[in-house]
Parts: sequence; structure tokens; C-alpha cells
Amino acid sequence: MPKIYTDSLTRRLYANDASMYEELPAGVSFPESTGQIADLVRQAAREGFSLTARSAGTSLAGQATGGGVVMDVSRFMTEILFINEANRQATVQPGVIRDTLNREAGKYSLLFGPDTATTNRCMIGGMIGNNSSGSFSIKHKTTRDHVLDVEAVLSDGTITRFHPLTREELDRKCKLDSLEGEIYRGMLDLLNRHKESILEAYPHPEIMRRNTGYALDKLCEMDPITPGGRPFNLVELLCGSEGTLAMTGEATLDLTRVEPHRVLLIAHFGELLESMEAAVDAVEFEPSAVELVDRIILDATRGNIEQKKNRFFLDGDPEAILVIEIEGSDPVELEQRANALKGRLESKKLGYSWPILQKPNDMRRVWELRKAGLGLLMGLGQESRSPTFVEDTAVRVKDLPAYVADFKEILNRYHTRCVFYAHASVGELHLRPIIDITTPEGLETMKAMAADVADLVRSYRGSLSGEHGDGRVRAPFIERVLGPEMIPLLRKVKTLWDPHGLFNPGKIVDPKPMDADMRYEHPYRPAEVETMFKWRKEKGFGHALEQCNGAGVCRKVPESGGTMCPSYHATQDEKDSTRGRANLFRQIFLQDGCEGFGSEEIREGLKLCLSCKACKSECPANVDMARMKAEFLHGWQKRNGRSLATRLFGEPERFYPLAARFPGLSNRLMGSSPVRYLLQEMAGVDARRVLPAFAPEPFMSWFRSFSKEDTVERQRSEIDRPVVCLLMDPFTNYHEPEIGKSACRILQALGYKVRVPDLSGSARPQISRGLLDEASERVEEVLARLVPMVDEGVPVVGLEPSDLLTLRDEYPDLCPENRLSEVQRLAENSWLWEEFLDNHFQENPEDEALFRVSGEQVVLHGHCHTKALVGNDPLISLLTRIGFDVSDTESGCCGMAGSFGYEQENYEVSMKIGEQVLFPAVRKLDDRSVICAPGFSCRHQIADGTGRSALHPAELMKSYLLS
Repeated sequence: MPKIYTDSLTRRLYANDASMYEELPAGVSFPESTGQIADLVRQAAREGFSLTARSAGTSLAGQATGGGVVMDVSRFMTEILFINEANRQATVQPGVIRDTLNREAGKYSLLFGPDTATTNRCMIGGMIGNNSSGSFSIKHKTTRDHVLDVEAVLSDGTITRFHPLTREELDRKCKLDSLEGEIYRGMLDLLNRHKESILEAYPHPEIMRRNTGYALDKLCEMDPITPGGRPFNLVELLCGSEGTLAMTGEATLDLTRVEPHRVLLIAHFGELLESMEAAVDAVEFEPSAVELVDRIILDATRGNIEQKKNRFFLDGDPEAILVIEIEGSDPVELEQRANALKGRLESKKLGYSWPILQKPNDMRRVWELRKAGLGLLMGLGQESRSPTFVEDTAVRVKDLPAYVADFKEILNRYHTRCVFYAHASVGELHLRPIIDITTPEGLETMKAMAADVADLVRSYRGSLSGEHGDGRVRAPFIERVLGPEMIPLLRKVKTLWDPHGLFNPGKIVDPKPMDADMRYEHPYRPAEVETMFKWRKEKGFGHALEQCNGAGVCRKVPESGGTMCPSYHATQDEKDSTRGRANLFRQIFLQDGCEGFGSEEIREGLKLCLSCKACKSECPANVDMARMKAEFLHGWQKRNGRSLATRLFGEPERFYPLAARFPGLSNRLMGSSPVRYLLQEMAGVDARRVLPAFAPEPFMSWFRSFSKEDTVERQRSEIDRPVVCLLMDPFTNYHEPEIGKSACRILQALGYKVRVPDLSGSARPQISRGLLDEASERVEEVLARLVPMVDEGVPVVGLEPSDLLTLRDEYPDLCPENRLSEVQRLAENSWLWEEFLDNHFQENPEDEALFRVSGEQVVLHGHCHTKALVGNDPLISLLTRIGFDVSDTESGCCGMAGSFGYEQENYEVSMKIGEQVLFPAVRKLDDRSVICAPGFSCRHQIADGTGRSALHPAELMKSYLLS
């Protein structure tokens, strides 16, 4: 029997999905098998609680939330049971991620076709529940068209299989003296008696993506309801039933051969309606996808750190684009079709630019931008809230231009505008009116618009839901679309399958009002909390709490690329995802205000947060959980005091000078078993870690001599060299001074005079540990030392990425208003080592000859903060310029993350994160490959996890500098 967790923390984590709804469940359970699902269902029947099935929790209509027990299959039921290459089939558990399945199927040149925007985290169980489809539905249609067989648990706890049945098999099913038999008998009776009215009321059969209500129209196409039709198969009813009829235990799926070649045509338009007309033409050329992206989404990509890199293909500033993909076996024929379509559009003056892309990496980047659209919309900020309530309508393709024009009239009536993005190839429109539903006026506008849009959809005989489901948001309007005579039939279906209403009640039939259980209660007020950070970009901490929209990008697996969210990668626990933590912050601070800083639940949720900042760039809403963690720790410690570990790791400047005076003794003590055991017992420093050794001479001591020598040399040569300020962090200074020395020698060789202010870093350790009072004091000290230099035109260059980037990232929110302009000047003139030198070589390419490099192989592991705020491109460019052959491991987070990996309670997770991508990648390298890692923590994690040494870029470059 699977355990049901009823603690407040777990229940809070499962109160939301990606919709605008929030309902605290009574409990959460994590079954490990179909048998355990059956046990849970029988317990629900005995004890009278409801069950809501959930996988990734990315539902937009609220169907993954419920007040009973939420059954999460995503943690344990994640096995691909087998792939049959000959039959092109796969059998999977419901928690298998779609992209994970396709990585395995891809080994046989097969794929599962439905391609939602969330494929790097959405799961097969959810795709069955919503009958998902996605960008390539004109070719691959819907999930329903690819599910061959479902092992399901019925509402009485029995396990059965649904699949296509011959008439003889169907007769045997109808004779069963069981709930399964009652279902078959009842469904056949209902369909036979109401076939004509169903077919008349349901959306037009030309609309491929029609998910309004239960799929009774699809069943009417089957034998014996329509003699000679395809075999009777209740799988097609379960697909799109949103977990209201049965629970999926496993499913057998039909796979498709991967086409070897693709080409993209991207049509640019100055008017939205023009793009709709072009979509009608595009469909005639048998594309595999025709996707609409409008200006609002394109503009949102400008401000997203991750997606602004993918805007390379845009020509000018279009009002909308159509991304049109054509695929097949003959690349010449594909190019001809693309050019023919381009010629058609050009001759009809539909659009103003039609670039054709054929490079795989270019096409991948275009689709990454398209898939980011949903999350970007959900993170537009309070001024551009676009709730998901009419975003899933579908009409016939030929009706798109007229339908969009009518929809715009509704927008004008309510004095708002709309985000348009769409699977235009199949008439599916994702329309997101901009309405602030935190206000009473906005809420009433949304409800009125929902009713008007439902009426509009019916007038086109369209579908209210194309792929996102009815859920809470659309179920109240099914009657307006299908008509009142269909509602008793839908209720009958629900009663046949689930007579006691155990499965996901209130979805599809008998819904609550549209505005029940909203995420934001009325009267709504943002949380008012006194904070240390100013949260200027977010316009206050209260609004920062609301950034997360539930899209769940933080739940993608390491194989999908990127860094976010490393702790979730290791634990697969919702509380360790950015979304889980953000939900806790929002719920608790909205409820408790400043008292939220005393929350044990938030503290528990943050324990495994590495402050890697990946969420700041990879999250479509740019949630900065590292900053939220620092803010919370500051408030927590004000109430509860500071631990020894916090003082030890958060203020290294207090004890480093003393330890560095006697480096030999310090190193022997730290390496001895008694001291390591004492540190573990008193400060939680894991005894298995090798603590960084203190250097015989700190960098600052060496630099004083170097500076004197350099000054004499400069006076002797009478050359007035430009000045560079080298920002020294405590770890380089005391542990790895050779890096600083290498940097000085390189800068000197390039003609610079180096100045190193007597500062103990930029306050990175203090911020990471929540010591924000001390961090604010450090900000004042750094400004006093560095701003005068910057104002003289001296650039500030940093060797430790997190230390330097603190000047750009946190300083603008830690400083008072009267120092903001100084901080901005400092941020604009602060450079990572690789940024500064790459710029130098762009302006002085002749200086590349100072390095003797002949294609030596370098494998790069980038620092998390660099990847989040800058990217690895400057470092790759720099090393490539001077002759290295550079490859990026794309290894995500190393798992050390400053002091995180040194703490005993984090050690196992830290090493598990390293083992996911980084450690295996390093172990595969031959002895000739050099590992380059700019981060202090990263280098030590690589050494601890693999026994290999990694070099800072300055060290690497110095070893090839001509003397």
C-alpha cells in the first residue's frame, strides 16, 4: 500500500499546477506500480476520498489539482518497459518523459510523434490524460492516434486492459459480471441511442484536435456503432478524459519512423491576419508543422537570457511569424517544396521575408524559441498577465482568418489585447488575452470573455479545447459549446466508469464555478515584506513571489540539457525544484507576511538549493531562487541566529588571514582525522571532503613585490600603459594564488599595468549564506575602492566568476537608491577574465601570437553563474582565438556550488549531481585532454569526484605564453 503523505509541506507543493488554480490536497501519494495504484484506489473507495492523477503537473486547465489525494506517478513509475523495433511499439509507465522515450526510441530511428512545448518534462500519463498533440499534429495527429493499449485501474480497484476489440471480443466483454462489463454495456447503449445527436453536437470532424467533453464522437465512428468502422476501442475515450474515468498503469504506444531530412521556412508578417491567410496556403504543401508566433512572444525573448540567443533568424520586427517545417527522405525535393511555398507566399504578397534554414543546429534553436513561448507568456509580469482560459480553441484551418477577426472584435469589446500563438496547421489557436485577474474588474472580464468565446467557438462548430483539456477552466462552458442535451450524456459516462465520483471530481462534468479555488484570492494584495534586496526589476518582493507560473521547466532531466534544477535532478522530489520552492514562498508569504521568514517549510525546501542561478536564465519567468534563498536565510537568521557553518563558510575573511600565517600547520591540522571529525561534528563539514590547502604565500603578498618590480620596469621603459583593476577573491588569494600570478603575467605581457585593490572579494560568500547586513557593508567598501577607478576609465576584471558577477547581479539590488548610479557604472565596466581578454584580442589580433598553441584539446566545464548570466561563448571564443581546440561538456552544475558540497547533509546529493554528466564526461577523457574550469568550487569537485586536475583559464593560457 503506497503511503499517503499529509504533512503541510508536501500538500503545499501539490496545491498548484501550471494553471491559475490552487487547492490544498488532503494528501499526496507516490505509487510504484499498477498494483499500488489499485491498492490506493481501493483505499479511496473504503475511506471516501478522491484521487487526482498527476505526472509533471504542467496542466494549464487545473486538472492536476484537487482536494483529495494527489497521486504523483512521476517519481517512481518512470520505466520504459520495452521497445519493439520490428513492430514500432513501446510500452511505458505513465511517468516516462516524452523526450526520454524518444531518446531511447531514437536509437532505432523511431519516435513518439506528439510534440508538445513541454516535451522535456511532460509525461506519457499526462499526455494520455489531455490527449496531447503539439507542433507536428498535422503529421502525427494526437496522442489518441498513437496509444494502442492501456493497462488501467478502474474505480473499484480492478486492473484491466483496453485495446481494439473484434465483435466477438466485445461480446465477451459485455457479458462480464463486473464493473468492466457494466462499462461496456452502458457505453454501447449510450452510443447506439444517441449517435446522431452526438455527431450533430460535437465539433466539426475536419477539426483534428477536438477535446471538448468526452470523445463520444470518436467512439461513434467505431464498429458496431458504425458498421464497418474501426474496431471498438475505449482507449480513445480514455485519451483526453483527464483522469476522471480510470487510472493509467502502463501504455503501449505506436512509434513512427524518423524522417532523415528537414527544412524550415520562416515567413515574416507585418499583420497577424495576413499570417492566418498564409497558413491556409502553407497547409497545401504538406508540411509537418505550421506554427504561429506573435510579436508579444518575440518581444519576450529579447529579455530572456536563454532565448535572446535564439533570435538569429528574425528579419526586422515582425508582427507575427509562421515557422513552417517540411520533412522527408529527399533533401532536394524538400528544398524545392520550401522554395515553391516561398514563391506562392511572395506572389500573393503574404509576408515580407521568407528565410529558409537547413542546418540542424539552426533549426533546433528555432524550435527551442518556439517551445519557450508558453513559459515566456506566463512570465510577462503583472502588467501583462495573460491567464489561460481561452487559449486552447480549435477551428477548421480555412476558418482561421475569419475566426481571428471575430476574436479580435471580442478583444476590442473588452478593451484588451491578446497574445496569439498557434498550431496554425490544424486550426489550433493559443489565445491569451491580457487581463489582470487579481482585480475584481479583471476577474469579471475574464468570466464574461470566456462565455463570449465559447459562443464564438460554437458558431464555428469548433472545439473549446484542442489539447490542454477542459479541467476547471473550460468545463463550465462545455454546455455552451456542445449544447444542453450533451451534458446528461457526459454525466452518464462519468457515472458508468466512476459511480462514486472518486476520480478527479469537478473536471469535465459537474465543475465548480470558473473562479473557484483561484491561485490569488480576492481581495488580492501582494505580500508586503521588508527585505534587504530592493527587488527593483520585479518591482518589489511581493511581485517576485509571483513570478513562477508552474510551467515546470525546472523538472527537465539532465539529458535535456541546461543546468536547472540540479537538486531536482538528484532527488526527483518536487520540493527540490524551483517551482516547488517558489510555490512555498508565494503561499507562505502571502499568508504570513514577514512571519514567513520563520517558516520551517521554506527552510526545508531550500536545504538542497545550490544557488546555481540556472533558474535566472533557464526558467522562462526568470525566477532567481538563489536571491530568494539569500533573502530568506537573512530573515531566518535574524530570528534564529547563525550556525557555526554559516559563520565558517560565510565569512572566510575572519579566519583566513590567521590560517594563512601558518599554512603548513593549518594544512596539516585540516588534513588530520581528528580535526576533520571535529569540523564534521561542530560545523557539519563532511570528513570525506579534502579541504582546500592554504598556499605558502597569499597572492596579495606576492603582488606587492610584483607591483614594485612592474613599476620600476614601467619607469625604465617610459611607456604609459593602460591600467586594469584585477578583483581578487579570498579563495584565489589564499588557496590558489598561482591563478592570480598567471593573470598578472598575461596582462603585463599584453601591455597592461595591473592594480589590485586591497579587498576581500565582492561579498559572494556572505550573500550565499544570507549574511546580507555584512554583504551590504561590503558593497559600500567595494564602491568606495572601485568606483573612482572605474570613473578614471579603469576596467575591473575578475578571475572567480561568481565573485565578479556579483557586481553585476546582486549589487544593483543591495545598494541604496543614492548609490545606484555608481553601482550601474561599476557593473557596466566589470568583466570576467575571458570577456576582457576576448575583447582585447578582437581589437588587437596581433597579440594572439604571444601564445604558442597548436590545436591542443581543451574540455570546458563552465561555472553555473557564468552560464546563467553570460554564457560560455566568451571563454570558448578566447581559447579558440589563441589556438586551442575547445569542446564544451555542457555538464550542468558540478554539484559543489561554493560551500554546499562541503556540508555533510549535502555530500551525497552533491556527488550524485556530479555523477549525472560531469564526472562521466571527465572520466572518458584521455590523458592529453586538458580540463578547463573557471570556478574554484568546480575544480575541487572535479578533483574529488574523478581525481583529475582542472585549470583556470588564466593558468592554462600562462602555460602557453611566450616568455
